[in-house]
Amino acid sequence: MHSQSSPAFHKPDSVVVKFAGDSGDGMQLTGTQFTHNAARFGNDIATFPDFPAEIRAPAGTLAGVSGFQLHFGSIEIDSPGDEVDVLVVMNAAALKLNLRSLKRSGLILADLSGFDSKNLKLSGYEQNPLEDGSLQAWSLRVFDFTKLTRESLKDLPLGGKEIDRAKNMFVLGFLYWLFNRSPESTLSFLRKRFSEKQDLLEANLRVLRAGYDFGETTETALSRIEVESSREMPAGEYRNMMGNQAVALGLTAASVNSGLRLFYGSYPITPASDILHELAKFKSLGVITFQAEDEIAAAGSALGASYGGAIGVTGTSGPGLALKGETISLAVSQELPLVIIDVQRAGPSTGMPTKTEQADLLMAVFGRHGEAPLPVLAPRSPVDCFYMAYEAVRIAIEHMTPVILLSDAYVANGSEPWLIPDTDSLPPIKAKEAKLNSEGVFQPYLRDSKLVRGWAKPGMPGFEHRIGGLEKEDVSGNISYDPANHQHMVELRAQKVALIAEDYPPTCIDLGGDTGDLLVVSWGSTYGSVRSAVKLLIQEGAQVSHLHLRYLNPLPGDLSAVFARFGKVVVAELNSGHLYKLLRMNGLLMNAELISKVMGLPFGKEELSGKLRILLNPASDE
Repeated sequence: MHSQSSPAFHKPDSVVVKFAGDSGDGMQLTGTQFTHNAARFGNDIATFPDFPAEIRAPAGTLAGVSGFQLHFGSIEIDSPGDEVDVLVVMNAAALKLNLRSLKRSGLILADLSGFDSKNLKLSGYEQNPLEDGSLQAWSLRVFDFTKLTRESLKDLPLGGKEIDRAKNMFVLGFLYWLFNRSPESTLSFLRKRFSEKQDLLEANLRVLRAGYDFGETTETALSRIEVESSREMPAGEYRNMMGNQAVALGLTAASVNSGLRLFYGSYPITPASDILHELAKFKSLGVITFQAEDEIAAAGSALGASYGGAIGVTGTSGPGLALKGETISLAVSQELPLVIIDVQRAGPSTGMPTKTEQADLLMAVFGRHGEAPLPVLAPRSPVDCFYMAYEAVRIAIEHMTPVILLSDAYVANGSEPWLIPDTDSLPPIKAKEAKLNSEGVFQPYLRDSKLVRGWAKPGMPGFEHRIGGLEKEDVSGNISYDPANHQHMVELRAQKVALIAEDYPPTCIDLGGDTGDLLVVSWGSTYGSVRSAVKLLIQEGAQVSHLHLRYLNPLPGDLSAVFARFGKVVVAELNSGHLYKLLRMNGLLMNAELISKVMGLPFGKEELSGKLRILLNPASDE
């Protein structure tokens, strides 16, 4: 993007914008509002919020930078984008941390007040980059957004800190002018948010309009940008949806469709806490939320709810999943439905709690004591969180088993347009009814053809039975220490989980041909990045395809036949090779390649496509 003196519009198919500043500069709100505006306009979108790890890192430092990246366009958007077209920076630290992601000739919009001597020192700059010529490769525009905000609000009875907090609205108004967008969606948001605080309402409304008018009336020598609405999106009602919100809605929809109350027991942990906040809004639909004193209590309360006949759900991130292990094993032994949502983050231990990673897969599949198999699912995008949360509940109830849903920080905090489905289009959820045998006796571990036992709930006359963690005698459920029975029960529980794969839809290639030179396999949040890279290689004429897995345990039974149709198979994941190892462990992909990354960041399109080109043509790397 090059600046021009002409006011003519530049009309790209898509644009990547990143807002970055101190954690108190309101960049998340600014990015979210711009995202909602783009979604309402009809653009396809993908977002990537980038939070600092500390709640309140020292202002002006690199550790305190908060960012929000948005990719929007008139074409299909698969990921938040690799390189940024427009970088908005509120201080020197934000520039230093994000300049590497700005494409050459990209536009920098900098707030002059954030580049004073104090900010320069805190960010490690010896000279002011706005003045030393080091930014000549980019189009730089410097405005004193802070000073302009103060000028706009100097007659209002507000303190200096309150006035300065409104500068993000000035920036947002200016961006609406730059992209030729009406600010009305944010004006409506502000009126609702500050309806009882008239001074703050007046300040934010005034500053938002001032930012727009500044672009309209000031000679900035900027070429305005106009991105048309998407022409490919199906007709229907849309809303902008974040991953954690989608999980909450998917769980609630499953509760309504199954006729069972939803109980969510959770202990706050980044980045899963928003699921608890969102579910608390649905009390009118019978949803019960419980903030427990710790992760163990949260899991125990959810399992107790399942015993009582509700849909028991607990949510956490990696460290909490480890603490819940004993209770999950108990659910496996009892064969009760339980949904465990793990919003993965970079570890081990506290690790990088606001950064993304996919390193909990092997723990999800194997991380319990004893032989305790269970299904493991993973959504591929923020919107898919709705459908896979719903699917996790369906499998848990219909197969009487705990289920782990592996989200991660990337999809949990990201957002995209969601075409609101007709609830009748969702698959029905029906629990297996407990029945008495021909002699009028309840046998709690009598199974059907899929080895599923009936769900007897407290208060059902004639269905009293013993339940607990000790090994059970087959069919009767009585405590048993018989070696042969234990072998039999271990095999039954494993076979029951394995049979779930028979209900999976056929494995289909997501992008590209059904045969070819290279198949790229992904899971979880790598979907968009891999799809973008494969799409690029297909455009270059390569015989490459993309397969994305949402069911990780048990694995689909037709994978071997799919893999056999390709010359090479590569697995791409944000860990040291968990799915890669799992596939090999199951006798698949013994000669597969692995592309892995553990940096707390998603794959980039160019990063992946470059590595895939080498696999397609190894001689090119010599």
